[in-house]
Amino acid sequence: MSTDELHIEVSVTKQRVQLLQGDEVVASYRASTSRYGCGQRAASQCTPLGEHVITASIGAGAAPGTVFIGRELSGEVWSEALDTAEPGRDWILSRILWLSGSEPGINQGSNAEGSCDSHDRYIYIHGTSDLEPLGVPLSHGCVRMNLHDVIGLADRAPVGTRVSIVP
Repeated sequence: MSTDELHIEVSVTKQRVQLLQGDEVVASYRASTSRYGCGQRAASQCTPLGEHVITASIGAGAAPGTVFIGRELSGEVWSEALDTAEPGRDWILSRILWLSGSEPGINQGSNAEGSCDSHDRYIYIHGTSDLEPLGVPLSHGCVRMNLHDVIGLADRAPVGTRVSIVP
């Protein structure tokens, strides 16, 4: 890693996403990681720890609040009325930064417990509704951000950007 490399650090303890250029914090955002804690196992709904890389950035140019289903535009834009009509829906909004683990047996491939692959688990950094609290762990494994903040992060962190998820 070069000393001026652009990278992202997700702190589970602080519930923050930081964009760093080398050791300098360029941007800092409130976030929400998993309500089930940290873990690598498939179907655990835990946020995986360790080194990752952004392997896909989805939604460039989409309006803030654009709703994604299966990484595809749904044709919807989030609103409080839509939220009320579908209570409990896990909103994936504005942008998707799809993560792949970089550590075989930890967050890439399989280990003794089975699959631990972050990419195959569909672990993203993505936007969430304005009604979902940030700063507390409430997600289903992904890293949730404000629907406008994730656009700013996606605009600055291209595919290939390293992402460290730390306790």
